[in-house]
Amino acid sequence: MTPPRTESPASAFSAELLAGLVAGGVRDVVLAPGSRSQALALVAAELEASGAIRLHVRIDERVAGFLALGLAVESGRPVPVITTSGTAVANLHPAVLEAHHSAVPIVVISADRPEELRGIGSNQTTVQPGIFAGALRAEWDVVAPAADDAPGRAAELARAIVAAAATGPVHVNLQLREPLSSVLHQWVEPVETPVATQEVSTGSTHTVAPGPKTVVIAGHGAGERAEQLARELDAPLFAEVSSGAHFGPQLVVAWRDLLPDLGDAIERVIVLGHPTLSREVPLLLQRPGLETIIVTTPGVEAYDPGHAASIIVDDVHVEGSGTDRSWAGRWVFSSRALLEKPDAEDVAIAVSDEPGNQAAFGRAVLSALRAPVDRRDLVEAVWRMTWPHDRLVLGASRLIREADRVVPGKRIRVHANRGLAGIDGTIATGIGIARAAQSGGDERSALGVTRVLLGDLALLHDAGSLLFGAGETRPRIQVIVGNDNGGTIFDGLEVAAGTPPERFERVMLTPQSVDLGQLAAAYGWEHRRVATRGELEEALTPSEGSVLVEVVLAR
Repeated sequence: MTPPRTESPASAFSAELLAGLVAGGVRDVVLAPGSRSQALALVAAELEASGAIRLHVRIDERVAGFLALGLAVESGRPVPVITTSGTAVANLHPAVLEAHHSAVPIVVISADRPEELRGIGSNQTTVQPGIFAGALRAEWDVVAPAADDAPGRAAELARAIVAAAATGPVHVNLQLREPLSSVLHQWVEPVETPVATQEVSTGSTHTVAPGPKTVVIAGHGAGERAEQLARELDAPLFAEVSSGAHFGPQLVVAWRDLLPDLGDAIERVIVLGHPTLSREVPLLLQRPGLETIIVTTPGVEAYDPGHAASIIVDDVHVEGSGTDRSWAGRWVFSSRALLEKPDAEDVAIAVSDEPGNQAAFGRAVLSALRAPVDRRDLVEAVWRMTWPHDRLVLGASRLIREADRVVPGKRIRVHANRGLAGIDGTIATGIGIARAAQSGGDERSALGVTRVLLGDLALLHDAGSLLFGAGETRPRIQVIVGNDNGGTIFDGLEVAAGTPPERFERVMLTPQSVDLGQLAAAYGWEHRRVATRGELEEALTPSEGSVLVEVVLAR
């Protein structure tokens, strides 16, 4: 499409650049307001008005970065996030780091002073080129546009951006001189948004045959290939809950508990994705005499703790078929037996079969409904209520680890920021995923709900993400917070037992006393408070709009 006519070189370049990104498949743009970036902002507003993009405006750049991350990870398309100069750019660093370690295509477009205003104390000016260090696939420090620029420079840059962002974040630092913007006239041609295509390159493939006692480990982002590989090898599958492979007949949920009895027999391990939820995986991989095959993820550094890998490859090809099904069977059936949880309601039903015990049945059911919610109750209820057309986002807290240990196999879309496993940006990421899923063209996903399950500190760290931009339609989203009054995940640290409780609590557990009902009301969210099992599933029932579900947990 042809950019509009304008008198400002900044506006002309911005229009050509963003139009080129749209032509390359960009559908969502995230914007944090600022003066130096005004040309980019005004062009984005025009593109939204023409129907070319969905524009998301956030006042906090850290929130904007993680919102872009969520939009990109769900849609698979590059998502630009536009900021002004100075600290605004630095606030994107956490999201850029997560995108780098998870190979998510976000495009940072930062406005900057021109060369002649650098290094002389100009207001809101710092060294923006290189600010993200080694966390980028590509970076451009673009010379300030001028009136006599040859046409096509920005369009060529846009094509390079889309290509480089295919495997992770990129940074475009755009020097801009005054006048920083001018009035945009009407777009000359209608906007088209073709779907971006990516050439997939193939690398080394390692051929394996069934035979050695093999386990397949699926870390975060491993994808369905891990489950397929486990079936081809008839091997036990140790799949993290956010791996994309936590389903299928080979899945062994309670594998950690079985390692002491069955682990010594393992002869070969094949790892896909990025395992982050247990100490047992790196310890297992460093065991002497074990054949370890690491399958890489495009754009992400190979997972090789202890430098113990036998071989690192792009893919694994299975040749032949297995004959010994007892190996996987021992793991699978033992795991299922360990996870069986006596349910008070089932016990009550059994009691009710005996004549004259109807009163006992009623008391048992009532007792189960009035029982307080524990972490296992919470993660199992959220898992049970989530279906393939929904999305589930798990924050970095005790809850993702609890889910990883107990929830059964289920083929649903689960996301977690496990590239660096930080608590920051969890709500923003979830909102990005929700907006992309519910407006991405998939009719079933458009009807689903996105659930974000996190701890109370992760919620408070990202409370600013509860604020939506003016005029935006709120997606169907539930932010479910397990409120145990602080960072109780640190209870498991070795020093916890030997440190005076009041000191450990103050500096590690960091207890909080925020009224989450009032916090929700301040941002216009519905608030539901859950204290018992009977209230839990009702609170998780989907509804239109945004809901904060507070689940009270004991320390």
